[in-house]
Amino acid sequence: MRLIVEYLENYDKNWGPLAYKHADDSGFDLRAAIKEPMVVKAGTHALIPNGVKLKLESEDNAYEIQTRPRSGLAARNGIGLVNSIGTYDYGFRGEFITILSNWGPTDFVVNPGDRICQAIVCPIIRPQIVEVDKIDTNDTTRGVGGLGSTGKN
Repeated sequence: MRLIVEYLENYDKNWGPLAYKHADDSGFDLRAAIKEPMVVKAGTHALIPNGVKLKLESEDNAYEIQTRPRSGLAARNGIGLVNSIGTYDYGFRGEFITILSNWGPTDFVVNPGDRICQAIVCPIIRPQIVEVDKIDTNDTTRGVGGLGSTGKN
């Protein structure tokens, strides 16, 4: 498999190419491809362009690219992604854009070139969808128990 990268004019080449920082990293960082600092007010979110188009080349199309929050931004500033994990389908060919959310108590400044999320290539499993009249809810110990059904301990 190959990941094809097109750098757009809002991506500053001085930031360097997309790359895995360490040999055992799961993902590579995406940056804020903006021209000037941008404030994400506490309790809001913002669309931040990443300055790249990405294309996966594989023998099949059973992959996606996921964007995920950076743990340091989350721990220090309450910064994450509105959609938690962003999904970019195999056939998407537009610019990657991060929906950055500020759950922290103070405004957060995003500077040009800041690493704002990480991208990970993931396999997709497509099961056959089968319609039935009723799903057996007694074939597991959980059954229909949902939110909070396992208690506090």
